[in-house]
Amino acid sequence: MREVVADAVVVAAGRSERMGGRDKLAADLAGRPVLAWSLAALAASPVVDRIAVVRTAEQAAGPRPAWFPDKVVAVVAGGSRRQESVAAGIRALDRAATDEGVLLVHDGARPLVSVALIDAVARAAAEHGAAIPVVAVAETLKRVDGDLVIGTIDRAGAATAQTPQGIRWDVLRAAIARVPADDAAQLTDEAALLEAAGVAVHTVPGEAANGKITLSEDLAFAESRLRGAGTSRTGYARDGHPFGPGDGLRLGGVEIPGAPRLHGHSDGDAALHAIAGALLGAVAMGDLGALYPADERTPRGIASAELVGNIRRHLADAGWRPAAIDLSIQGARPWLEHHLPSMRAAIAALLDLDVSSVSVKASTGNLSGDAGAGRTIEAEAIATVIPSEPGR
Repeated sequence: MREVVADAVVVAAGRSERMGGRDKLAADLAGRPVLAWSLAALAASPVVDRIAVVRTAEQAAGPRPAWFPDKVVAVVAGGSRRQESVAAGIRALDRAATDEGVLLVHDGARPLVSVALIDAVARAAAEHGAAIPVVAVAETLKRVDGDLVIGTIDRAGAATAQTPQGIRWDVLRAAIARVPADDAAQLTDEAALLEAAGVAVHTVPGEAANGKITLSEDLAFAESRLRGAGTSRTGYARDGHPFGPGDGLRLGGVEIPGAPRLHGHSDGDAALHAIAGALLGAVAMGDLGALYPADERTPRGIASAELVGNIRRHLADAGWRPAAIDLSIQGARPWLEHHLPSMRAAIAALLDLDVSSVSVKASTGNLSGDAGAGRTIEAEAIATVIPSEPGR
């Protein structure tokens, strides 16, 4: 499948009427504003390129919050209705958007959306033209009149829609041209606009945690989800590279002069690549190759330390930070024992960790396969991450 590039409009201009006028997007959620969690998830997605945030006129004219991710390229004022706010966000991004790209529209009040769901919607929209996440209705539905039940609604085939909702830009532009402005203003979401224009909308499975903060009890539920599931997460990855021409081996963030260099699109540091993959796996952000493919999109010879630094920033945007690394290196050559302390120190510095939180081991004997034959160096890493402290 072709590479997917997505823009995102985050709708954050509501008046929070059902929370007594309290700004639910500014409410504290596990140490960060609700909106910060929503933006962080989008910014952490490798497919999301630009984000426009739609806020109230007063907020849009005010200073940019320090916790806005770098991918936020526009902050615009919304309208009194959701449709007007989405339109404002679309205008902010439309000029630089290409037809094959995807637009995602996400409610700022859905802070627990996962990177995996964002990517799934974007890829489905790129393939099918439009896609939304849905969750099947589990409860029995009743039609009521005042305090009386007047009938039961058949829930077969019924589902609740979530965000982000994804639309390929060429499909969106054609739909807008087809639906009269007055009619479009009455539609409740982006999928409804496409339905009115006769565009088929694909569905992907939504997530139970991806609920919208509407009432105070929703905020308490989201807090419990984050606190309960967010104490720590662990990821694992393995990487290996063959020896290539030249010397000056880069491994574990240090250079070993006189040792043969590993071959790769980057500097070939298999140890740092394994750490990068484990960090990404811990927060379900995909793999290193998806973020930095081995082609013209990634500068040839890029330092692996730079890649790890970038991934550390991705984690921070998503509200996580590294807590511990356990690295194991396998290869018949060169002898690495004297270099392990330098590797621990280099990795700790890259990830802002105490050296005591980094373990580096090496095996050179009794190995099988290419590593045992001295043709490659392989590395395995386990990474533990924990929620970021506010402002860190």
